[in-house]
Amino acid sequence: MDQIELVAASRDILGKKVRFLRRQGLIPANLYGHNVESTALQIEASQLKHTLIKAGKSSLIALKVDGTKGPKMVIVRDIQREPLSGELLHVDLYQVKMEEKIKLEVPLLFVGEAPAIKERGGILVQNMSSLEVECLPADMPHNIEVDLSVLEEIDQAVHVKDLRADEGVTILTDPEQAIVQIARSRVEVEIAEEVAAAEAFAEAEVEEKVEAPEPTEEAAE
Repeated sequence: MDQIELVAASRDILGKKVRFLRRQGLIPANLYGHNVESTALQIEASQLKHTLIKAGKSSLIALKVDGTKGPKMVIVRDIQREPLSGELLHVDLYQVKMEEKIKLEVPLLFVGEAPAIKERGGILVQNMSSLEVECLPADMPHNIEVDLSVLEEIDQAVHVKDLRADEGVTILTDPEQAIVQIARSRVEVEIAEEVAAAEAFAEAEVEEKVEAPEPTEEAAE
């Protein structure tokens, strides 16, 4: 992947006044890192949106800050959005050291089709959308693939331990967690419940008939 670049400028406007920046098409941001002094920045909104689409939270970004020498290698740590409109409000950027390992969430990319859906009528239940990994910045995977074509039967699942990480990448998420699994469709579940209920009712009726005492001669008179 080509290097992703982002340009920012130092920011003097702080607190609630940053709303004036947004009106000018600028998004407030903070840059921080291990043994790195926190710096307030502002970034052109359209450029930042394009960068976030391309990089997400799992790709290195070469950040150029006005008035400083050379780019700083960063990753996106946090994105704040307006709850209703989804508009960008603020971004946190973490400056990495290329020789130090980092922990981050990497999104899962689901590929292939599960035969159990088409052939067995099952439904796909997704339990996770990302995994926590540890690696050097240069080894960061943009995503981790999950192959759905291995799911051939109802109740079958793909667990974290079934995935293969790239060399230099350690998956920290619990290996026993199920990422996706095949469940019975709601219709099948309802039918199975109805059948089970009917069978239970029938068995109860049979037991009542068997256990019912026969009338005595006195009762018959």
